[in-house]
Amino acid sequence: MLSASAWQAVGLTLQLAAVTTLLLMLLAAPLAWWLHHSRSLGARIIEVCVALPLVLPPTVIGFYLLLAFSPNHWFGAQWLSATGQPLAFSFSGLVIGSMIYSLPFVVQPLQTAFAQLDHKLLDMARVQGLSLWGRGKHIILPLCARGFIGAAVLGFAHTLGEFGVVLMIGGNLPGETQVASIAIFDAVEGLNYGEAHRLSLVMLAIAVLAIAPLYLRRSRP
Repeated sequence: MLSASAWQAVGLTLQLAAVTTLLLMLLAAPLAWWLHHSRSLGARIIEVCVALPLVLPPTVIGFYLLLAFSPNHWFGAQWLSATGQPLAFSFSGLVIGSMIYSLPFVVQPLQTAFAQLDHKLLDMARVQGLSLWGRGKHIILPLCARGFIGAAVLGFAHTLGEFGVVLMIGGNLPGETQVASIAIFDAVEGLNYGEAHRLSLVMLAIAVLAIAPLYLRRSRP
């Protein structure tokens, strides 16, 4: 059986993945739509920035986020002034870092889905007076449903496996910032291979359950 602290790490990981995915879907959908349609240089620069987590070492991202989250820097100081809580080594800091690190895994599938959308339908709906909200609800969302599901699954699954970024900006505070990947690392460092094995199996099962629906949908006619 897993220890209480290990289950706590699993729960925190699931909470982090859920919150990050929800916020990412709200942010990434309009961002992906704009990146797909815009031909400006600014859009291409932002697209490069969005894709950086795919190639940068997580520790590089984590290091610069840790500096930005510090009360000695503008962003961290503004957060501390607004909330009364430091951003570094907090769950809020983990969420922001996870959103940045997982952003391309959500934006890029949505861009692909929007690229496959028949825009003539949107033009016809606009001519007939359907509002932007109506076009999104009745045309974009149903036709791009697989893209939205895929983006959410990839964002959730990617957040489950984070290590470098969350360790750099969150440290290893049990019950506050210690996610499952860090708990496994701790168990291995402490030569507690039994605990590491059991926790790894739990995370393996969660990961399979998270991504299986995405691939099982493809087997349907």
